[in-house]
Amino acid sequence: MTRSLQAVAYRRPSALRSAADGQHLGLETSRGATPSGVEDHPRFFTGFLTSPQVASAGLLAVADVAATRYYQRQLAASLDPVVTGNGDRLRFESFSGCCGVYARLDVLEPGLDGGEVGHGTTNVDVNNPLREALSRIGADDPLHLRVGPEELAVTTVDGPVVEKKVPLPDRWLRGFAEAQVLAAGFDLRAELPAAEAVRFLRSLPRGGARGASGGARWVVPAGKSLRPTTRAVPGAVCLPGPERLVTLQRVLRHATALRVYGPALSGGSGGTASAWEAVLPGMRLTLTLSPDAARGFSGEGGVLDALATDEAAEDAELVAVLLAWEPRIDVADLAAASGLTADRVRAALVRLGTSGRVGYDTAEAAYFHRELPYDAERAERHNPRLRAARALVAAGAVTLQGDIGTVTAEDGHVHRVRDASGVLSCSCLWWAKYRGGRGPCKHALAVRMVRRGASVEERGMAKAGGTR
Repeated sequence: MTRSLQAVAYRRPSALRSAADGQHLGLETSRGATPSGVEDHPRFFTGFLTSPQVASAGLLAVADVAATRYYQRQLAASLDPVVTGNGDRLRFESFSGCCGVYARLDVLEPGLDGGEVGHGTTNVDVNNPLREALSRIGADDPLHLRVGPEELAVTTVDGPVVEKKVPLPDRWLRGFAEAQVLAAGFDLRAELPAAEAVRFLRSLPRGGARGASGGARWVVPAGKSLRPTTRAVPGAVCLPGPERLVTLQRVLRHATALRVYGPALSGGSGGTASAWEAVLPGMRLTLTLSPDAARGFSGEGGVLDALATDEAAEDAELVAVLLAWEPRIDVADLAAASGLTADRVRAALVRLGTSGRVGYDTAEAAYFHRELPYDAERAERHNPRLRAARALVAAGAVTLQGDIGTVTAEDGHVHRVRDASGVLSCSCLWWAKYRGGRGPCKHALAVRMVRRGASVEERGMAKAGGTR
């Protein structure tokens, strides 16, 4: 796993301070993207939180995930959350150190009072002293929120900064992309009222010695609650590593409902990802779980098809120009504005997701715009299957004959890739093990690249022939 250290600089540590008019929460920002370009310390909001205790608990939940490894817990994790201003809401996001849990707190318009929300994305400092202070906020304490520097600090060019060195694994960046691709295939499967949500979450088992329970678990809607089942029956939702939902305990007493999202299942389905949303006054806290506690999002392979085509790359450049930190990206509107089909717009959004430029909100069934404050494009460059597939194509290891593609690997093994109405299968061990459940293998990717290249060449020749 490739790791690097990224410097994240803040004007000062985030802090909670008391004043005559109540508590003041100052969340310090780092270098980030805005509509006017990259800024060192952008400012997104200044005003009040309508539910201070709920918002504090939600922020702590996002910070919990950023500081946790749910698998192999003996290894340290420390990643600063990301904040996005979308004009009408603030989104706080984080990923666990093991890359298996994605958390997002959406502070919606009813949860904010007295100030406009800006546009842009950056890191936000949530340090240990701040965490302790947030945990002591009472229900009746008025809380003024500032996301970004104070007015005086905005105009200050020089001055001391607080710098952190954040370990940034490539697989964590790929996880942001894979999580939104999987979430785009989710539908609402169940909604539990508050009392049932509390009963269900408190009944879940804790993790084992390694910090993760074994095997996939399933739950199925039963009236206003959920009951366990041993099989992936239609309508069921996968709950792998149920101990990973413990973070929801932070906000449980404030929740008005628990919504559960997952993909459509057929009999015999393997483990799948799922999303668990706590509905809160003026906000939502969502945890998205990978298909297995020991398996991070980064290896799911849902983005590989979009990365393997030059068409999606060109479409993504066009679509990116039309984005403006919208809280809801309408595919039909983008298709009309760009002149692309809806399918090509969706593929372009997947491509943009690989560099952290879009996310997906299951509650609204819509993409949203953000710009991760990292060199996220390296996640594509360092994707092992994509890199291996391009090497096979460059080496001339792929030959096509009808619906069959033959790939000769470096070790001399020959793999056959069959195309059945656009669905590729392979004779390799990867395919035998996962049956496409974790995206295409490198051989299928290589065949798809060559087939698309041949198709583009044929279209070019036909166009040239028509011109002549």
